[in-house]
Amino acid sequence: MEKKSLVFLGSKPIGYHCLYYLIRQKDQLGIEIAGLLTNDNPRFSTTLSLRTLAEEHGIPVFDSLDELPTVDYLYSVQYHQILKEHHIHKAKKIALNLHMAPLPEYRGCNQFSFAIADKRDEFGTTIHQMDAGIDQGDIVFERRFKIPENCWVDELYELTFNASLDLFIETISEILNGNYTLTPQQQLVGERGTSLHYRSDINKLKEINLNWSRDDIARHIRATYMPGFEPPYAMIGTQKIYFKKEWE
Repeated sequence: MEKKSLVFLGSKPIGYHCLYYLIRQKDQLGIEIAGLLTNDNPRFSTTLSLRTLAEEHGIPVFDSLDELPTVDYLYSVQYHQILKEHHIHKAKKIALNLHMAPLPEYRGCNQFSFAIADKRDEFGTTIHQMDAGIDQGDIVFERRFKIPENCWVDELYELTFNASLDLFIETISEILNGNYTLTPQQQLVGERGTSLHYRSDINKLKEINLNWSRDDIARHIRATYMPGFEPPYAMIGTQKIYFKKEWE
């Protein structure tokens, strides 16, 4: 049987682990990994390099979206660029994105922080068809779970990471075999709501107003205190006063 061709687009630890799974299971899945696109940001990991992983297994690494070949599948996991229509059309069967948030509620970036700030009690992860919009394509598979009480953003990230990797592994065969249905997100907006957050929006969320209630201050600190990034803060005059976990 002829193998199905796939180009993987990804970064961050979740992208590494998804690509690693595809490499280990490529014969069982009946796929050829025809290439990789990655920005391999060392801020998120200095050891889990997708580029190195691909090179070790003879997978071509492309430097630009314009180098994309025509393949059966494109699969994006935390890739940093928005694909244009002519890029998406390089996938003969389907182009997919694993978005580490529930859709259509949380499109875009920093979804973990906004879910906590919004007092959500449920979160999730979604595999959706790519289109030229930001996380707007039809939903293919999803998984949802309860947010623990008084959850911190790094804890929610970890829960979502595990759910996302599980969802990727459990559904890849179904995707390759065409065993899925497409659910337009617009059908769900009335029930679930929707929002879109850009990368820079987190900066405003980190600013704590000391006139807020104690609960609101605590919630925003839990929502935005992420090790390795600028902590939440309050402005006292022209000075930034940072918050952190008391046990760190």
